[in-house]
Amino acid sequence: MKKSKLLAAILLASGSALALEVNPPLGLQLVSLHERLNADVPGGLDLVKSYGITLVETAGTCGLTPEQFRAQIDAHGLKVFSSHFQYGALAADLPKVIAEAKVLGSGNIVVPWIPHKGVFTAAMARKAAADFNSWGATIKAAGLRLGYHPHGGEFEELPEGGTGFDVLIQETDPSLVFFEMDIFWVAHAGQDPVALLKKYPARWKMFHLKDMRKGATTGIFTGQAPITDFVPLGTGRLDIPAILAEGRRIGIEYDIIEDEGVDHARNIPVSMRYLDSIKP
Repeated sequence: MKKSKLLAAILLASGSALALEVNPPLGLQLVSLHERLNADVPGGLDLVKSYGITLVETAGTCGLTPEQFRAQIDAHGLKVFSSHFQYGALAADLPKVIAEAKVLGSGNIVVPWIPHKGVFTAAMARKAAADFNSWGATIKAAGLRLGYHPHGGEFEELPEGGTGFDVLIQETDPSLVFFEMDIFWVAHAGQDPVALLKKYPARWKMFHLKDMRKGATTGIFTGQAPITDFVPLGTGRLDIPAILAEGRRIGIEYDIIEDEGVDHARNIPVSMRYLDSIKP
């Protein structure tokens, strides 16, 4: 074991604040392989297992029931730690969402998008925050956690100052709602991931990790980008080491690879090798 890793393990066991420098466990957002999984769930999960990844975040169950999907997860030696559910699903039937998350074995329910048209206004943010607080209380009572994954529109400057994301942070109860940072979408909206981590260090709990093509346009708030703008970690314009270092410092719990690029099956191992190469 490297001395740095041994020291980190000792610090973690001792409860030292310096233990926050320990690398978080690595997971995979299964939407990265959605085409493969939708066509062949066992084959897609075989591919996940071949990467050496055991922790996964779900986004649907690929046409199977939650029970059937969980059986496949278990058969492949994987573990679901987090699951994405759409805003409308929580609004329509929160008990159903909680039940499905529990069947999957997920401890975290993450909403990836707040439906809206045009600018994401302060009023929209306040309404979403109220919903998140209400849902978060019910989810917490069920033994799970609620998180939100911004996609860009939340970072557009508002006429009254600040952003919709600032409102979400201010209006949500930290004991009920956490945030999952997708470093690509934060940078795509013209924000600095490191600065946002420093601004709200207690609210971020998970990373979605993907890199951005050098020369890609930023300052866009649509949550949409050309598929060619998504590139493997370490090959693009984002300062991955600085982002991960700040994440470790504030206590990010999971590093999650999510690949939305041209060749997911090839790109995921490239990203994994890069992350391994920069471990402290």
